[in-house]
Amino acid sequence: MADRALLLDLGGTVFLSGVELLGSLGAAHPAAAAVAARRGPLGTEPDPLWDTMIAEEITERDYWRRRSEEVGAALGRPGWPLQEFMHLLWGLSDDMVRPSAAAIVADARAAGIAVGALTNDLRAFHGDGAMSSHPLLSQLDVLVDGSDTGVLKPDPRAYAIAVERIGHPAEEIVFVDDMPWNIVPAKAAGMIALELDLSDPSEVFDRARAELGLAPAP
Repeated sequence: MADRALLLDLGGTVFLSGVELLGSLGAAHPAAAAVAARRGPLGTEPDPLWDTMIAEEITERDYWRRRSEEVGAALGRPGWPLQEFMHLLWGLSDDMVRPSAAAIVADARAAGIAVGALTNDLRAFHGDGAMSSHPLLSQLDVLVDGSDTGVLKPDPRAYAIAVERIGHPAEEIVFVDDMPWNIVPAKAAGMIALELDLSDPSEVFDRARAELGLAPAP
C-alpha cells in the first residue's frame, strides 16, 4: 500500500522507553535502585508519578524532570540537567532502537512507503546526544520534533504539521505511539492510530505492517 505512510513516535516507540532503561539503572548505579524500581507499568514498586502522568495531571516532560531530579539526588548530583540524565539512561543500552521498529522502517522504505517521525522531545531531552544523531534518523523522510516546532502532542496542531510535511492525507497515515493521550487526537485527525504496549512492544508493529500491506516480520 504505497499510498499509505508510516508515522512513528521516537522515544518509547522507535527507541527504547525510559522506563525500560530504568530497569538497568539500578544494577549500574545501586544508589539509584530505589528510584529505578518505580518505572511505570514495568516496575517492581508502585509509581504514583506515572499514574499522575497517565491521568494527564502532569506532562511527560514533568515526569522525566522529576525522575531526573530523584536520580540526580540519589547519585549525589543535585540540580542535574535533564539531558545529562537522558544521556546516562540511554547509554545503558548497546542498541537503543527496537529491532521491530528498525525492521518496519527498512521494509516500508523498500516498499516505497513514506516514513516520518512525530516526537515531542528529541532535542529537548537529548540535545546532540546519541539518540539525536542515531543513523536510523537519516532513513526518515520527515522528522517533526516538538522541541523545534514548539507544538507538542497531543495538541492537534502537531498532527497537522506532520500531515503537511509527510505529504499524505491523515487517513492514509499509520501512526504508532506509546502514550494513550497521543493516540486519541491522532484518531480524531483521521489517522490509523495504533498504541504500543510497553509489556509487548513488538505486537504493535505487526498490526502496523498489516495496515501498510507489508509482509509479517520473520
